[in-house]
Amino acid sequence: MLYRWTRELHLYIGLFISPFVLLFAVSVFYLNHAKLALDAPLPAQLYENLYIPDGFDQLQGREAVDRARQILPQVEATGEIGFLRYIAEDRHLIFPVSRAGLETTVDVDLDARTATVTRRTTSLWESLAYLHKMPGPHSVAIRGNWVGTQVWRWFADATIYLLLFISISGFYLWWALTAERQVGLTLLATSAVTLFGLIHVVVR
Repeated sequence: MLYRWTRELHLYIGLFISPFVLLFAVSVFYLNHAKLALDAPLPAQLYENLYIPDGFDQLQGREAVDRARQILPQVEATGEIGFLRYIAEDRHLIFPVSRAGLETTVDVDLDARTATVTRRTTSLWESLAYLHKMPGPHSVAIRGNWVGTQVWRWFADATIYLLLFISISGFYLWWALTAERQVGLTLLATSAVTLFGLIHVVVR
């Protein structure tokens, strides 16, 4: 019974996560080998008479990002805010907004209540690389400030947990097939030697 249920779960969970695993696998080729050739941004757009929350000269972290998000609907932008840069000399607030397929830079004049917005569309490969890296370990205090990133984080984590299950259940299914143990042990030994050999070369 255990073997049958493990085999069924191994098969169908593997099928379910295969698109996500494929996305992560294919995007690695872009991250490792692509030459960065950025497309020219679209013409800048000026938005006026905006409602600008106060406190950007004092606030930091997630609270500042949450206030900046109130500006996004007014400039027709959606996505994950990467960081906030407050320029005290001329009271400007600059921040990037990213999502798969589009990168946006918002430059807000806090006193004039205007925003200059530039947008750049990204290629399919860049979009895959964006999904591969998000939400990522950087700027943890503000990461996940867009619902799209929050949902993607859940699926990315679920993919890893399910992949661990696939690996463990695959080991169990292999061990249960007595006739395949010798071949499996040889492959495991070869893989282990290769892995630790590469680690030794890289870290020495």
